[in-house]
Amino acid sequence: MKDANLFQLGIGLETGAHAEDTRSQSAAIATRDVFDDDREDHFVRRDGVVFAGTHLIIEVVNGHGLDEEPRIQQAFRDCVDECGATLLHIHTHKFSPQGVSGVAVLAESHISVHTWPEIGYGAFDVFMCGDADPWAAVGVLQRAFGTQDVRVKELLRGEGLVTESQAA
Repeated sequence: MKDANLFQLGIGLETGAHAEDTRSQSAAIATRDVFDDDREDHFVRRDGVVFAGTHLIIEVVNGHGLDEEPRIQQAFRDCVDECGATLLHIHTHKFSPQGVSGVAVLAESHISVHTWPEIGYGAFDVFMCGDADPWAAVGVLQRAFGTQDVRVKELLRGEGLVTESQAA
């Protein structure tokens, strides 16, 4: 009956989503070795610092077209291409009377947005691990929304959890 209920809800049909198996989760965490030489961790190594990924908080100010779902979806695709990332899925939602929220799920993490077109503002998050370059998204967003006023803050997610010598 559990599977029938999931089917009725539509969970996992097109998305490939699976129910979380919590029975063995703690055992898997306990045996996982982040320093295993065979593990492809996709951690970033920059200037002797090892971290999970670069998370950019990007604010588009005085932007145009921030109420246009197709434009936002194309901006996501252009960011993915320019950053060298791998797109898995895009989902956006148009609000009434205005505004769009959305996420592009990437193999390297995600790009998300929430817009306030009435004031020309878009709040973007670009989080990527591995070899992808999230900073390339800044120019894409400037062009996509016709503004030079794009403000960026960088966070190094997972900084200090693994040192270069441990990861080597």
